[in-house]
This record gives sequence, C-alpha cells and structure tokens, in this order.
Amino acid sequence: MKAIQVDKFGAPDVLDYRDVPRPEPAPGEILVEIEAAGVNFIDIYHRTGAYQRGLPLTPGVEGAGEVAAVGMDVSRFEQGDRVAYTMVMGSYAEYATVPATKAVRVPDGIDLRQAAAVMLQGMTAHYLSHSTYSLQEHESALIHAAAGGVGSLLVQMAKLRGAHVIGTTSTEAKAQAAGELGADEMVLYTEVNFEDEIKRITVGEGVDVVYDGVGKTTFWKGLNCLRQRGMMVLFGQASGAVEPIDPQTLKRKGSLFLTRPSLGDYIATRDELERRASDLFGWIENGELTVRIDRTFPLREAPDAHRYIENRKTQGKLLLIP
Repeated sequence: MKAIQVDKFGAPDVLDYRDVPRPEPAPGEILVEIEAAGVNFIDIYHRTGAYQRGLPLTPGVEGAGEVAAVGMDVSRFEQGDRVAYTMVMGSYAEYATVPATKAVRVPDGIDLRQAAAVMLQGMTAHYLSHSTYSLQEHESALIHAAAGGVGSLLVQMAKLRGAHVIGTTSTEAKAQAAGELGADEMVLYTEVNFEDEIKRITVGEGVDVVYDGVGKTTFWKGLNCLRQRGMMVLFGQASGAVEPIDPQTLKRKGSLFLTRPSLGDYIATRDELERRASDLFGWIENGELTVRIDRTFPLREAPDAHRYIENRKTQGKLLLIP
C-alpha cells in the first residue's frame, strides 16, 4: 500500500510517499481503508519534531473510511462499517490500524470526507465550548483564527450556546467567511490592534473567555481582553510556544483563569467520545453545523498540504485523499 513516511524531522519535503506493507489488525484493533485523512497543525509538530515521536513515522491523527478487517476480541465493528477516528497516529496512508475503542460509527447521512474533517477539530471545538469553558447564553467569547479549521467550527458552536462571538482573522475574505458562520463582530488583526478593538467593542469590560489556538503572537494581548475573572483557553501554538508566565500576572490582571487543555483528556472515556461525536454528527445532519472543506490534496501531495497550512491560507479543513 502507499503511505507517507518521515525518516528524519524537518521541512515538508521530509514527507516521503512510498510503498509500505499493509498492516494487520492486532487484537482489539480494526483495519480501516482510509477514504480521507485530516491535515492538522499537530501533524506539523510531529513532522518537525516539536512533538517527539519515534522514527520512521506515518503522520496523521485523524481519518475516516470503511472497516477492511477486524482483529480478535472486537465485537463493536465488522467489515464494511463506516467509521471515523482521531488521536491515533498513521492516517496518511491507504490503510491504518485503529484501536476499536477510538473509532466511532459514521451515520449513513454523513459523507466520510465530512466525518474525517470534523473528528479532531470538531471535537476540539466541542470540548472548548461545552466543557473547558461551558459558554452560557449572552456571554462573550473572543475566538482567534475564526475562519480556520477549529475556529470556523468553534464560532458555530459558540452561537449554538447563545454566546456573543468576536473573531479575529488576517484578511477581509476570512472575516467575511467567519461572519457567514455566525460571528457577531470581526477584527482584522493585521490592520488594527485587536486588544484596543476588543476594549472598544466591549466598552472596556472585556470578554468572558478567549479561545487562543495561535499562541505566541496573540497570548499576552489576549489576557488584556479578558474581563475580571475571565478565562484564557490556550489550546494551540500555531505562531509558536508561549513563554512561561508568572502566576502573579493572572492576579494583577483581574484574578484570571488560564488553562492549556488537550483533546485526549476530553475524550478519555468511551462515553465522552461517543457523546461528542453524536452531537457533531447530529448537528451536521440537522444543518446546524457547516463543515467547510477548504481543499483536498492527493496523498502524494502531503508536502504541499503542509506548506498550505503553515502559510496560514486555510479557510476550513484540509484533507488528504489516498
């Protein structure tokens, strides 16, 4: 079978398209014939070595397809089932083995490419808006990169919760896209100081929560956008890691809360995984959640997909198609 493998950490060119043996499912695993694999920033961290993994590795932590075989002790799935999964390495391939406990069944009304597009980023947006800071009606949220993969879904889920959403983007086109998804106000951080603009919009009060997947370039100004006892939810570092913070800073800025959550801790149980997936698929089927697939790339063009996401061009999801 064909797969992308990395023998050394580095630039996108280290993503090598090659023939590798087709894996066999171990006990408790299923073999998935991949219809689509999601491309996410975490894949870049794996490729560059920012998040260390053993080499060689096949990147990709999100995919959807049909069950091609089942290992021993698997009763939840059978051959031919349509499934999706996340937080399992190896989806940049024609086939991948997945622990059965990590996969969910995809309803007939959901396209497999949609399912692949929503597993990591959709569940991230779900736990951010429903668990990490459980948004309530009329509360205010600042969402950075509001037209991106997580951001575009998070905007919609925040509106489903009844929140007032302020988004930031780099271009007018992205601002328009986020606005079409429900953002109440948009700020172009390339043209204005977003901290000043948030203070103007909120009449100096600040927002209840900041959802920041950008990191280094937005974090410190984001803290200044929070109301007293507001929460900074730092869930990514697309622009680089945030330097260490003195906890006294949180006190001085109004007894703020700071958290650095991870999806794995929010789908740690089977019940959580299925509940979040059920919500996502239900909203898609009911037309309450729009999943924007920005671009698809053939599997062999994985390096181009990584360059595209690193250049911050995305307005939605990127997929690799074997």
